[in-house]
Formats: sequence, C-alpha cells, structure tokens
Amino acid sequence: MDNEDLKELNAIFKDMGGVDKVEDYTSNFERLADGTYIGEIEKVSTKNSKKTGRPMIEIPMGIEQKIEFFDLLVKIGFKEIEVGFPSSSQTEFDFLRRLVEENHIPDDVTLQVLCQAREHLVLKTFEALKGVKKAIFHIYNSTSPAQRKYTFNKSKEEVKQLAVDGVKCIKKCLPKVSGTEVRLEYSPESFSNTEIDYAIEVCDAVMKEWGATKENKVILNLPTTIECSLPNQFADQIEYFCQNIPNRESCIISLHNHNDRGESVAQCELGLLAGAERVEGCLFGNGERTGNLDIINVALNMYTQGVNPELDFSELDFISKEYTRLTKMFVHPRTPYAGELVFTAFSGSHQDAIRKGMAARAKMPENAYWDVPYLPIDPHDIGRCYEGIIRFNSQSGKGGAAYIL
Repeated sequence: MDNEDLKELNAIFKDMGGVDKVEDYTSNFERLADGTYIGEIEKVSTKNSKKTGRPMIEIPMGIEQKIEFFDLLVKIGFKEIEVGFPSSSQTEFDFLRRLVEENHIPDDVTLQVLCQAREHLVLKTFEALKGVKKAIFHIYNSTSPAQRKYTFNKSKEEVKQLAVDGVKCIKKCLPKVSGTEVRLEYSPESFSNTEIDYAIEVCDAVMKEWGATKENKVILNLPTTIECSLPNQFADQIEYFCQNIPNRESCIISLHNHNDRGESVAQCELGLLAGAERVEGCLFGNGERTGNLDIINVALNMYTQGVNPELDFSELDFISKEYTRLTKMFVHPRTPYAGELVFTAFSGSHQDAIRKGMAARAKMPENAYWDVPYLPIDPHDIGRCYEGIIRFNSQSGKGGAAYIL
C-alpha cells in the first residue's frame, strides 16, 4: 500500500468517523406557516441501498455471497440497486465485474455505484462499469456545521466547491464509459444536521454544474445521516426543500433514512408525503450503527394501505432465511411482518377475537376484505401461515382453550 492509498484510506475513515451534535437541529429549518404536507403516495421508486463498500455487517460477505444477495434483490423486484464502492478494494471491483461478465443484471435494472470524487477513484469506478447499460453515479460530501468544522476545516463556500468539483471530475471522466447511460446522484451527507437553505444552495450548484434538465434529472439524495428530529420535523425539512430548490422539475428528491432514534420508517413515510419521490433502504434495516431504513417494513406498510410497492414479498420467510444465511445477521422475532412472533397471540382476549375472525373468514370468498382482528395483513400474502397464530399458555384463558378444542 503506497502513500496515496494510505491517504485515501485515512480520508475514508475520517469521513466515516464524523459525528454531529444533535441538540442544535431546530435552528436548521422552520415550520411552514400553513403546516401542510405536499404530494401523495402513488408510486414510489424503491431501491436497495446495499453499500457493500462500507462495514455494514460484522462478517463481510465474500463475492459469491454478494452475487447471491444481488440475485435475491433482483428476484424481489428492485430496479435500482447500489452495489457498493468499486474503487475501495479489489473485492468490490471484482464483484461488479462478475455481475457484468456473468450476465446477472437484467435490462430493466440500474446499478448504482458510490464513489468519492477523486479522479483516480472515479476512473477506477468507470473501469468497473464497462459493459453496464445503465448506471447511477453517486457522490457525496458532508455539509453540516460539525463536519465543516471538524472533518474538513472548511468554510461553507469551500465545502460547496467540493461538491461542484466532484461533478466536474465525473463529467471529465464520462468518455471512459461511452456505452453506459450515466445518471448523477448527489448526497449532501448529514443533511438532517445541515442548515436547510445552505443544503439547497449546495444542491442547486451541483445541478447547475451537471446541466440538469427535465430529461436528465439529478437525484438529490437527502440523508438523515444522524437521525436527530421528530418525523414531522424531518418532513418539514423535506417540504421546505421541495418548495424552494430551483429548477424543481429537473431533480428527483430521494430519502436515505438512518434509524438512530428508531423512527426511520416514520420519517420516510412523512418525507414521502412531504414531496420526496424515491427511497433508499436496506433489507431488514441493515446498516451503520442502529441501521438504515428497513425497506421491507416501508413497502409492506404501503401494501396494507392499498398501495402496491411493486416488490414481491410473497415468500418473506424464504427472504428472511436467505438474508440470515448470506449476511450472518438475524431477524428479530418481533420484526414487523417478518419476525417469528408477529402473527402470534398469547393473550386470551386476542386469541378469542382472532379465532372468531378466522372462523367467519372461512365462509367468505377468497378475495373478501381482510378485517381479522389483531392481524393487519393476511399472513398468506407474504407466505406466512396461520398455524402458529394462537399459542396456548397461562395467559390464554377461555379463548385459547376454545381454539385448541
């Protein structure tokens, strides 16, 4: 490893280690006077943000495991899949090349790659992308006061210039992938801690440098790198951003929620109602610290409200087992929809209501409206079964006994 590699590695670790204060977030945005949210959830473009270039799991996956995981995401129906940081290591580079050379990428799937905007890293990333039909090139730099002060020791203007210079670097290197349709994604990392008007200023500069148009939209990805506010306050930030970013029709507003306060799903849902159009997340919320957004949870929440997420979770038990096998991470028994116990009742009154609801449903048409008490979704819709719904124990009382009899 030469001095340049050491400098690069140090820069990556330094970027990963920046921690923002959370007590000052209220000064970063203001609530709009009418308190309304814009937009409706109709169709949300979902993608799995599986950043394999970062230490997301305790035991990193090998190339074969990564390929299997990618195939699983394709089977579920994801159309934009972030495959990692190809310039960060030979393993990441070889993984992407295997996807291309072994024809794992369907024509309707776009690969997303993450990269720091340094020319030798950008060139290495483009080398990895050769033969890919459609790609999203994702660059980022942190913009929050704490990161400007501690990580970069730069002024607002200098940090904005970092973002603009990154776009210039990508544009300069674009001829290296002349056969690939490349879209730009930019993240003002630590958006949730950044002064909202400054975040808009930086993103506007990025769009102008790229030459964003209605036909060539830039993805502006707004991360809650540190989750530090109530969900409705985050939605105020997104609404304000959507209403004040210049050239709004030439960008796609994307959400990238972390789960430090355990509210990533709520923040995502309100952010969508506030005007965002795209979501980044991970299966079962895998990610740094307390994790990223659980994309399965969001998708199935939408499903329960009559919104088709266009993702196939009809074999959720199989997906859970594959996730555990490939990542060595386990799905908690209380995880919404997928956990072992989420369709299980121990309370006698719950058991009695479920028993009566299931008995009545047995006489209804198969497509009858689902309204069995205590079960928000038909377990069959996600490949679960009814057998374990009621478990007889000391709390069961007459309801459990009647079910057993």
